Amino acid sequence: MIRAALLLLASLAAGPALAAGPDLGAVQQQATNWPAIVMFLFFVLLTLGITYRAAKGSKSAADFYAAGGGISARTNALAIAGDYMSAASFLGISGLVYTSGFDGLIYSTGFLVGWPIVLFLIAERLRNLGKFTFADVASFRLDQTAIRIISATGTLVVVAFYLIAQMVGAGKLIQLLFGLPYLYAVIIVGVLMIVYVAFGGMKATTWVQVIKACLLLGGATFMAGAVLYRYGFNPETLFAKSVEVHPKGEAIMAPGGLVANPVEAISLGVGLMFGTAGLPHILMRFFTVSDAQAARKSVFYATGLIGYFYILTFIIGFGGIALLMSDPSYFKLGPAGAFDKLKDMVGGTNMVAVNLANAVGGPYFLGFISAVAFATILAVVAGLTLAGASAVSHDLYAQVIARGRTTEAHEVNLSKIAAVVIGVVAIWLGYVFENQNVAFMVGLAFSVAASCNFPVLAMSILWRGTTTWGALAGGLVGLVAAVVMVVLSKAVWVATLGNPAPLFPYDNPALFSMPLAFATIWVVSSIDRSRRAARERAAFEAQYVRSETGIGAAGAHAH
Repeated sequence: MIRAALLLLASLAAGPALAAGPDLGAVQQQATNWPAIVMFLFFVLLTLGITYRAAKGSKSAADFYAAGGGISARTNALAIAGDYMSAASFLGISGLVYTSGFDGLIYSTGFLVGWPIVLFLIAERLRNLGKFTFADVASFRLDQTAIRIISATGTLVVVAFYLIAQMVGAGKLIQLLFGLPYLYAVIIVGVLMIVYVAFGGMKATTWVQVIKACLLLGGATFMAGAVLYRYGFNPETLFAKSVEVHPKGEAIMAPGGLVANPVEAISLGVGLMFGTAGLPHILMRFFTVSDAQAARKSVFYATGLIGYFYILTFIIGFGGIALLMSDPSYFKLGPAGAFDKLKDMVGGTNMVAVNLANAVGGPYFLGFISAVAFATILAVVAGLTLAGASAVSHDLYAQVIARGRTTEAHEVNLSKIAAVVIGVVAIWLGYVFENQNVAFMVGLAFSVAASCNFPVLAMSILWRGTTTWGALAGGLVGLVAAVVMVVLSKAVWVATLGNPAPLFPYDNPALFSMPLAFATIWVVSSIDRSRRAARERAAFEAQYVRSETGIGAAGAHAH
């Protein structure tokens, strides 16, 4: 039982790395895949058309940041799923199942653990208290300037590191699948995300994510269905064939071998679970619906869609074992050396799903899956860019730097400029980090989200005693602790910087940095006896009423 629990926590550990983008290693430019390019161009033209229409309908800040609050619960659920289901989830998890078998199921479902936290603790209160960003909620009864600065800083750090990993993954993926040079691939991704965000805002970003989610779910459903069809829709037959041809034999149907250190596993699990509830581009999605009930429905539906998707990746992974290892006609791998040969192919086992697409659907389905993989990255980077631009224009400029001295139109224009700047910086960073191992950046992004964003947000809305000084100190401690611990870990201190031994023994620090942030908020808030602190505690009752009902607290700000 303990072993099973540790394996479950190990699945959570893999979440951030897989969510970032596949680690494709040294990728060589491949022959041009014309079906993939045609389908990709169709997707781009379709989404650009949607962006044009969205731009015509985006007249206010509410339209730009939150699509006017007019997105339905089901549409928003698809957009949330599209924001969360990355190319690496599709390619990376199926590759993991190909190499490890049953353990891949744990990885597939591990991503879901953070969503009940979002559903029961965050979604409703976020929609009732906030306007455009989660900083609106965190600063509802606290000092606007201090809390927005720490919240915006946490947002930008998460966006920066997450975006670097996505851009590097996108460049390598497109270099591999479309035969384009790496720099061109990164520029294409950057330009498209700038267009989606700067011109279409949240409306365009939402529909890009919706279309991507539908394409990915449809493609994965067809592929999994084709695999099951080959084996009479009998999973037992599929698994038996997989055991027969896999080099590890029956070991692929048993858990084990994933947990080297229980503390590491728990820490990574904490980072994924609570990091999900602190990802700014995910939290922004709850402002696009009309009310708290729609926000709850969005999370509920999205959880079902995401869970269904990860079950499909499990079937796809076993399909790769059964088909690619057993039939020499598929890529001429043959049963004897298929496992090692596929690992040695460009892209390695991350390309199992792509190779399987060719096996079950031919070159045109291969082209479709390749285009969908690119579309998934476009959707994620668009959401990240919008979150970063909103932090700059709404949280920092409109509410701190020029508070009361700016117009809504000027704020939106600044957000568009910020989107362009973020896009250009992302292209440059993607190019600079081309040959670097960026896996730690995603772990850092989740750690910061769990150690800075989530504690500040949760304590501000759930604990009456939280004060501005407490939230500011806790958020800063969590942010610094997460960054420093990751830098001193093996992933950075040894693998990236070349030092002989790590100064911090774990790659993911959330188990240590997040409780430190919560403890700091509690201690500092408890000893804060200022007049402002008294007003902030008194304002909690008005905030509580607003968070539960969504009405009646327009003047609840303590300042």
